[in-house]
Amino acid sequence: MRKVNRRAVGEKFEEIACGYMEERGFRVLERNFRCRQGEVDVIGVDEGYLVFVEVKYRASGVSGSPAEAVTAAKQGRICRVADYYRYCHGIGDDRAVRYDVVAVEGDGATVWYKNAFFHVYAGRR
Repeated sequence: MRKVNRRAVGEKFEEIACGYMEERGFRVLERNFRCRQGEVDVIGVDEGYLVFVEVKYRASGVSGSPAEAVTAAKQGRICRVADYYRYCHGIGDDRAVRYDVVAVEGDGATVWYKNAFFHVYAGRR
């Protein structure tokens, strides 16, 4: 049985997702931004927003759709990483931010969920 290199698989589908978004006007700024809080797969600009993107792949629907894998806990980690990214780059609260999910299915179907979840700051959205 061959061992699957998860990182290589992830990179392949992140490349597919980036190509899909770029064809639709998205501009990639950075990929795989990592810090202590976690990782964001893709950071870019779309429609005036600074966008943090989680890319999810599922070979089949047995485990549910790829988008369903972005749990509330995962959303929280992405938001914390986004906060750190903004802090490191001097991006203030006045910059419009969006959190997207790109779901890639085993058959190659790709769906881009814009504004897939909200970041809550101390009780305000």
